[in-house]
Amino acid sequence: MAQDLGLLFLRVTAPLIMAFTHGWPKIEKFSFLKDQFPDPIGLGSQLSLSLAIFGEVVAPLFIAAGLLTRLGAIPASITMAVAAFVHHANDPFAKQEMAILYLIIFVTLFLAGPGKFSLQHLFGLSSKSKSPILSWLLR
Repeated sequence: MAQDLGLLFLRVTAPLIMAFTHGWPKIEKFSFLKDQFPDPIGLGSQLSLSLAIFGEVVAPLFIAAGLLTRLGAIPASITMAVAAFVHHANDPFAKQEMAILYLIIFVTLFLAGPGKFSLQHLFGLSSKSKSPILSWLLR
């Protein structure tokens, strides 16, 4: 029970802070940022911004709800890894620290899953797939 409460606390607080502190401002300023947003992996500014919004808003909201938590943790983790190790690669650790902490949180949630206090558990949304990987991702 205590582990599930801990997962609930981590799963709800960190992704919501990410979504509303870092992601939502990108949505609000999308038209301004779309041509100026950093393009650290060569996808173009607008696509990079769109992927950052997906990794900082959409995926974290699914994680916070406990719905497809492990799948949501993948783009959130990739976004934070790119932010920390590509975009801020030449910056001091103090600039990388926040993205690394979020990366640690999202990888932890990927490994641990949503816990019992989640929409997945409440609605019994687990995979009956014969694929063990898909089954694990959806539980």
